[in-house]
Amino acid sequence: MAALILRRGTCHLKNYCKGVRSSHAQALCRDVLGAELEGMKAAGTWKTERVITSKQAVKIRVQGQESVILNFCSNNYLGLSSHPEVIQAGKDALDKYGAGLSSVRFVCGTQDIHKELEKKIARFHGRDDAILFASCFDANAGLFEVLLTPSDAVLSDELNHASIIDGIRLCKARKFRYQHKNMQDLEIKLQECHDARMKLIVTDGVFSMDGNVAPLTKICDLADKYNAIVFVDECHATGFLGSSGRGTEEYFGLPVGRVDIINSTLGKALGGAAGGYTTGPQELISLLRQRARPYLFSNSLPPPVVASASKVFDLLLGNSGFAEKVQANTDRFRSQMREAGFTLAGENHPICPVMLGDARLALTFADHMLEKGIFVIGFSYPVVPTGKARIRVQISASHSFDDIDSTVEAFKQVGKNLGVIA
Repeated sequence: MAALILRRGTCHLKNYCKGVRSSHAQALCRDVLGAELEGMKAAGTWKTERVITSKQAVKIRVQGQESVILNFCSNNYLGLSSHPEVIQAGKDALDKYGAGLSSVRFVCGTQDIHKELEKKIARFHGRDDAILFASCFDANAGLFEVLLTPSDAVLSDELNHASIIDGIRLCKARKFRYQHKNMQDLEIKLQECHDARMKLIVTDGVFSMDGNVAPLTKICDLADKYNAIVFVDECHATGFLGSSGRGTEEYFGLPVGRVDIINSTLGKALGGAAGGYTTGPQELISLLRQRARPYLFSNSLPPPVVASASKVFDLLLGNSGFAEKVQANTDRFRSQMREAGFTLAGENHPICPVMLGDARLALTFADHMLEKGIFVIGFSYPVVPTGKARIRVQISASHSFDDIDSTVEAFKQVGKNLGVIA
């Protein structure tokens, strides 16, 4: 009888699926999307997801590869995603607080560990308070709509992260986009919106595709001159840029608190799990708790994620020396690659784009590197502009000098085989 029911159920399912497939509208949709996908493959911009079968670390296992692979494309800048103390903190929180809250923060989704982490974030950055979000994408999506009105103006670097662009779209302020890192153009835009109630200058601290750093001192000088406030997204700076990892503000030697608002992530250097945050004036953080839609309508961060990130801040506040190790590794990689004849973008940041130009070449290069036991990814349009394809190498504090040297050697071999270097 059970077998008969199963056969009947299968028959009904097939009939249902057959009916769906025969829909004219869906067939048209499939044709349109299929043509677009085929166009990506033809252009060499198709992105393949390689499957990792181990924890995130310097050495990983990748599906289809027999040997262990050296990982040089992770945002795990401090190597803390698999740090034993961070992992243990997550395990302990899972036992004590459970897998998740099944709720948003203001209903029944706030635990003491959420408040403790927010205090540590504010202390680390030297700000009044902080608020957690499910991701920094959500933090950027929630900020501008709450802060800015039609009487205000927002001025954004043209190469800011997609989440900043999307967040700004949600607000009703007058919108200005200034040329990348061009302070003359920013000043012109500031003059154009001189009558705005509030003027907010928005920039990435570090631009993730190029590894270059915003001219924050000059931005702050213009903010002073035109009575503007400054927002910085520090996702690719927090934890390792600057002498103690405080980010772009510290990197330029600016006083703590000079930047008015900082958004950053827990999903990169700070444990690598998930989550983002805004830190800044108490009034702003309080207003975000009341009105930020991603905060009000998204579940709380899971306790193991909160505890893992909290342990990372304990390590950073204990002056662990991570930032120095990241910089030493970065210097070694960049200097050897330039000596070998490669063109690298960026400004001595652990994001080290190896510029190749052609999209298909970048994908082929990355495949050949994997064959040599090095995990790197080719980036092409629409992630970067057409003609600016690259291999984006990312350096971690957990890489050894031997790891750096062997990766450079692999780049040399593949580069010569593909005619990239002599």
